[in-house]
Amino acid sequence: MRRHEVTDDQWAFVEPLIPKSTSTVGRPRGDARTMLNGIFWILRTGAPWRDLPDERFGPWQTVYYYRNLWRGDGTLDKILLALQDHRGQRRDIDWDLGCIDGTVVRAARCAAGAEKTSCQLHPDEPADHALGRSRGGFTSKFHLLTDGSGLPISVQVSPGHRHDSVYFEVVMDGVVPILQPQGRPRRRFRRIAGDKGYSYPRIRRWLRAHRVIAVIAQRIDQRAKQKGRPIKFDKATYRRRCVIEQCIGWLKECRRVATRYEKLAINFLATIKFAILQRYLRLEFSNRA
Repeated sequence: MRRHEVTDDQWAFVEPLIPKSTSTVGRPRGDARTMLNGIFWILRTGAPWRDLPDERFGPWQTVYYYRNLWRGDGTLDKILLALQDHRGQRRDIDWDLGCIDGTVVRAARCAAGAEKTSCQLHPDEPADHALGRSRGGFTSKFHLLTDGSGLPISVQVSPGHRHDSVYFEVVMDGVVPILQPQGRPRRRFRRIAGDKGYSYPRIRRWLRAHRVIAVIAQRIDQRAKQKGRPIKFDKATYRRRCVIEQCIGWLKECRRVATRYEKLAINFLATIKFAILQRYLRLEFSNRA
């Protein structure tokens, strides 16, 4: 097994979740394992699609096609949910604490220039393509939610100049119900930890309405204007928020995540999800031959 390729154990889990072709005409479909290996190679190296080694993975156009196919038909989300259910049924998801944060990703020059008709062809594509100008220049952001052990649970993308707090509800509502050993599927954490960028009355009201305890520090100006009883803040629990910084750091080791090269936001989001998929596979199964 070469670097950035799935092991036999990893592939044994993923293979049943990939749709099989029933067509008897036309060109034969590409080998799904080879296509996934090619996607991971691009993800980790950050190389242009045209530099994909065709002697290992075949034509780059075929690998690119399957990346878009699995993103569009829901196969990628299906595999991620199956891995989450697999961990949830073993009680390997820490529902006691969820951690949320956002991080800026510098966009390369080639990320600009998406066709104006792309929003019509892809209904989920935002008009701004999740690109914007911030202090860091031409940037995007991705907003991540992890459990208490740093396992990524939900992710969304936005332009780089948008504030983290704006996408709080979107990220929280993006959690798909995950199976448990007993009872109904679960999607809410008992506590949510976030930095001072999430210290807004709107977010605290949302958490109270969903019976979630906020572990969010107040800003200095808010403490000065606070009336009535002071807001409780669990410093010991807040220290555990470092796991999301570690998870973001791991995801950004994938060069296609650390720098955005994709023109479309849906493709950039799919790239992050493939990085999360690789993270899950390495946690569930050994990545050594």
